[in-house]
Amino acid sequence: MKLHELKPAEGSTRVRRRVGRGLGSGMGKQSTRGAKGQNARSGGGVRPGFEGGQMPLYRRLPKRGFKNVLAKQYAEVNVEQLNAFENGETVTPASLIEKGILKNVLDGVRVLGNGELTKSLTVEAQGFTKSAQQKIEAAGGKAEVK
Repeated sequence: MKLHELKPAEGSTRVRRRVGRGLGSGMGKQSTRGAKGQNARSGGGVRPGFEGGQMPLYRRLPKRGFKNVLAKQYAEVNVEQLNAFENGETVTPASLIEKGILKNVLDGVRVLGNGELTKSLTVEAQGFTKSAQQKIEAAGGKAEVK
């Protein structure tokens, strides 16, 4: 097979409809838009969600809940995941990303107390649960709030 022999699969392409190219084409004059009316005009038609004046669905349905735009969203790390580091190392949000434990830190890192820690580490994060802090200190490390 050569480059000039390549063709799309049978039936996968269609000929483009050329409208407004004279009466003989069968798609001249009104160019398949019909006679007059809102949809025949350029820029015509209604906006998405418009139901002809009937109260649209998005306004008929009740509003629910509340989204706090000021809420901070923390990336969470469990204590057992910190075993990936070497003894005496300092764990920072950047080092967590480097090790592949986190993808991004969002508004900060919060350490949770799930699992056991076997290494002595200095952990720098924006927050710690009480159990996480106890486990880090019990293993001989430090939990520093940044």
